[in-house]
Amino acid sequence: MSSEVKVPTLGESVSEATIGQWLKQPGEAVAADEPIASLETDKVAIDVMAPQAGVMGQQLAKEGDTVVVGALIATIEDGSGTAAAPKAAASPAPAPSPAPSPAPAAASAPAQTAGQQAPASGSAPAQDDVGSGAAVLSPAVRRAVLEYGIDPSKVKGTGKDGRITKDDVLAAAQAKSAQAAPSVSAPAAPAPASTGERREERVRMTRLRQTVAKRLKSAQETAALLTTFNDVDMSAVIEARDRYKDSFQKKHGIKLGFMSFFSKASVLALKSIPAVNAQIDGDEIVYFDYVDISIAVSAPNGLVVPVVRNVDKLSFAGIEQAIAEYGKKAKDGTLTMEDMKGGTFTISNGGVFGGLMSTPIINPPQSAVLGLHRIEDRPVVRNGEIVIRPMMYIALSYDHRLIDGREAVTALKTIKEAIEDPTRLLIDL
Repeated sequence: MSSEVKVPTLGESVSEATIGQWLKQPGEAVAADEPIASLETDKVAIDVMAPQAGVMGQQLAKEGDTVVVGALIATIEDGSGTAAAPKAAASPAPAPSPAPSPAPAAASAPAQTAGQQAPASGSAPAQDDVGSGAAVLSPAVRRAVLEYGIDPSKVKGTGKDGRITKDDVLAAAQAKSAQAAPSVSAPAAPAPASTGERREERVRMTRLRQTVAKRLKSAQETAALLTTFNDVDMSAVIEARDRYKDSFQKKHGIKLGFMSFFSKASVLALKSIPAVNAQIDGDEIVYFDYVDISIAVSAPNGLVVPVVRNVDKLSFAGIEQAIAEYGKKAKDGTLTMEDMKGGTFTISNGGVFGGLMSTPIINPPQSAVLGLHRIEDRPVVRNGEIVIRPMMYIALSYDHRLIDGREAVTALKTIKEAIEDPTRLLIDL
């Protein structure tokens, strides 16, 4: 007797998804509630679980196919099946680079080599072995384990509660590659002569990238976008952070970063200028008495914007902890639909990538977005003298249909003043 595998409910207002990857192949043994496929939605990746133990039957959709909620995509047959053979690691399809992280970047190239040279038998785990640890392996980690032929039981996790992260898998793959390398280097083979051939490669856009493209283009076509700029002297915030960062981390277990300062400064601006925290809904304007800030973070498949809720009521530590948690979930590929839902304002920090200035695009239906950029020493005039100060350009893009220029400039000026004099954050000025 066979069981049907259907596309599960994906979340509010999400009706379809793309088959990102089949984690089980026909004929392979499947455990109950084991992930057998990964679906890509507009925002996150979701695993499809086996409804019963048995053997993977027919796959009714191919990787890359678009499927709707409730659609039949596979069957699970009765039987014991066979263990999955270790998969030879194919080079993963190019994806947008995540935020800079020296350790995994250094491990990336040798890790792929290790996966490609893994023998057909040995210590590489069968797919069943990976499935048995599905309770503690995120989708991103599970894919890395399968691609690089790593036994997760032999990897020491550095994540929360000892969980294995993608970086742990990449480091294990690098170590495996180093052990497999011969002790005596063989003479290098002559490089093949260049033929001058020019190549092209076509890669299917991920569903996330397709959605981002549509939303950003829609924002340009629908909203009357305008951007106002200012610059901020970061001296006071840098001094405050340097003075209190050790005691802050000791008390709260989290580092004190700049994002909590800008989040709190944004709350002051949004409370002072309610239109910046509002949205257009048809012929009506919706004003919010709370502040939910979408914080743009880098994920393996592109930029995502999880929502830190009730920022106006959170402490600095609460904001930093929420951002750190979302950053880790984005890196591990475990963000949920609920994490991405809502938001009344967005902060995007292009400075982590070295951006000096930009005109960010609003995240519909929101009406404004704050863009942060890199900090650099620049000459400025203070009290009639030219001095060097750590300066940052900030930008506020807004929907001119709802927000007037005076309101936008005032809001950005409020953020600037709060950052240059952090005492304002304490006395709500």
